[in-house]
Amino acid sequence: MLQFRHASRASQGKRSYQEDASAVWQCGAGISSSRGAMALVAVLADGMGGHAGGALASGTICTAFLEALRVREGAVGERLKFALTEANGAIAAAVVGNPGLSGMGATLVGVAFAADGAEWVSVGDSPLYLVRRGEIARLNEDHSLAPMLDRLVAEGRLTADQARIDPRRHYLRAAVSGEELDLIDVSRRPLMLEAGDVIVVASDGIHTLGDEAIGRLVATYVSDGVDAIAGALIDAVDRAADAMQDNTTVVVIAVDDSVTL
Repeated sequence: MLQFRHASRASQGKRSYQEDASAVWQCGAGISSSRGAMALVAVLADGMGGHAGGALASGTICTAFLEALRVREGAVGERLKFALTEANGAIAAAVVGNPGLSGMGATLVGVAFAADGAEWVSVGDSPLYLVRRGEIARLNEDHSLAPMLDRLVAEGRLTADQARIDPRRHYLRAAVSGEELDLIDVSRRPLMLEAGDVIVVASDGIHTLGDEAIGRLVATYVSDGVDAIAGALIDAVDRAADAMQDNTTVVVIAVDDSVTL
């Protein structure tokens, strides 16, 4: 029976306030073959809208997302999409109640672990990674302008350096803002998990490290457990001392088939 361990860490970076939020729902200690049963759900939101709006948006989204999952029944994928809709509705309701909050919103990544694997839903640019046997892969789509700029590099219309420093690189093409959701990434099928897999959910501040560095840190600390991995990732971001360092939050979930991880 698969077991899941989780840990979260956050850094404010060089910002004067924290707009990230995350939450984990530990549904059960492990999972058997019962279809539709979830063992653990993690959700992360990276807010926008300033000190008041961004922090309120990310916290509201995480709370509404998990509450919706708890009351909804059915297939995991359908529950995730319902929870996203409810989280978006919660932002719309907050803005109706206080028009001064207009424009607030957040990215969202929600991932559920069940008997037949991991499923997710995401909006925005917050990454969801799988690290397996030392190799890292991003699982969800990036709804910023970064992929478009990288495509221009591949086509020879921009240099890699131009794309890297382009001020538009982190512009969002989608966010949970109470408006109609045009871009949603939903897993097409459950991702089968193996003992030793590590899932990392993060806000985009983690990009200070780069994907390869993230993978190396996870592989280095995996034997020390999830707390060590999460701490190493945030410590590495802080040590990089980027003058414009954004808030960074990580939720690390490790998969094991025993109770000793």
